[in-house]
Amino acid sequence: MFKSQSTSLILLGVLAIIVGIIAIAWPSVTILALVILFAVYAFIGAGLQAMRAFSSATAGPVLGHLLLGLVDLAAGVIALVWPGPTALVLVLIVAIWAVIAGAVEVGAAFGSGETAGTRALFILAGLVSIAFGVVLSSRPDVGAVTLALMFGLFTMIYGVSLIVMGVEVRRTGRTLHPVLDDAA
Repeated sequence: MFKSQSTSLILLGVLAIIVGIIAIAWPSVTILALVILFAVYAFIGAGLQAMRAFSSATAGPVLGHLLLGLVDLAAGVIALVWPGPTALVLVLIVAIWAVIAGAVEVGAAFGSGETAGTRALFILAGLVSIAFGVVLSSRPDVGAVTLALMFGLFTMIYGVSLIVMGVEVRRTGRTLHPVLDDAA
């Protein structure tokens, strides 16, 4: 069991590193992939809204779900037809999210029962998030490339951590295997 788990973790880690390298080497491809992924998500949302509309027993929800389905369909089509502006809008959404999340983190720092160290970390993380959001929104074109590069870097770091975890699981399995054999 440990060997198959460790092999899975190691293979996922290698795959993550490869995806990270691709994202860093070709950030424009990564941005386009995110836009296409958004379009696919919108199309799936449109289909689900249509299903909900036709499974409703009353007319009111039918109209609402059909309208939401049309909005989702339009968003998917727009994303595929105009990927550049869609990427910029996605960057602005991430920027807004980062500013709001940062403000919430700074607010959470002043919650009751937090130690000084925890409070400082919340404030620092919140300020970094706010700064990140401001930088993204000030230059969304550069922000899109930055997001792609950050995604690549994060994915590579995550891949290395999965490989390390896989090696540790394998090492644990080797240590426990003789003990389990003796217990049986």
